[in-house]
Amino acid sequence: MDFTKPETVLNLDNIRQALVRMEDTIVFDLIERSQFYSSPSVYEINKFQIEGFQDLSFLDWALLQMEKVHSQIRRYEAPDESPFFPKAILPPILPPINYPKLLANYSDEINVNNEIKKFYVEEIVPQVSCKIGDQQENLGSVSTCDIECLQAISRRIHFGKFVAEVKYQNDKENYIRLIKARDVKGIEDSITNSVVEGKILERLIIKGEGYGIDPSLRYSQNPQSKVKPEVIAKLYKDWIIPLTKKVEIDYLLRRLEDEDAELVKSVV
Repeated sequence: MDFTKPETVLNLDNIRQALVRMEDTIVFDLIERSQFYSSPSVYEINKFQIEGFQDLSFLDWALLQMEKVHSQIRRYEAPDESPFFPKAILPPILPPINYPKLLANYSDEINVNNEIKKFYVEEIVPQVSCKIGDQQENLGSVSTCDIECLQAISRRIHFGKFVAEVKYQNDKENYIRLIKARDVKGIEDSITNSVVEGKILERLIIKGEGYGIDPSLRYSQNPQSKVKPEVIAKLYKDWIIPLTKKVEIDYLLRRLEDEDAELVKSVV
């Protein structure tokens, strides 16, 4: 997939392949996070006094600093990246890349990162951590792992905008009718493929078993998976897939803002 070539990006087969690769990243990042305690100090607001920062957790502060650096090396110029702190990012030091238009003009406004961070901290961290409690010597390492997990999950969920754009382009008249009618249920039905979702969950179980178990213990009676594969599958079922659909629906509901007015008017 080449973001300078729209034909390679706005292609469902290429998007599916990209989403499968993102599964690997997310599984490995969760396995990395599983070596640490739950570390509630990392997520507590104002736990640490940081000059110039209020009402932020240590994770928020670390993520904000990381995004400032990444913005300077053009990360957030890429159409597939969505910052958690969009108002804090800095201009790139590297020369800009003139990406062709791939999504609607408002696409950057579709951002569910606050919801992602909330479910990650409240639902995922307790389930993947090796123990409950703090390890003071590892708070920095925990936040680093968390940032990698959050960025990978965010990219995967916001890729829904590309899925939505392709589906819109492939069936414009139907979507124009649904959008004009504000038929959220109809839009959701049109983007839902239960068979594909089932295959994703099956694949995650297999990947969780394969990536998270010491090969020398694979055939033992107690293989001791680093992260229970069922936890990863549940993460997708309960959060990643529903939030991806939310991104797709939110994107599609505004799609006529960036469509030819005469075409919209002609569809009844």
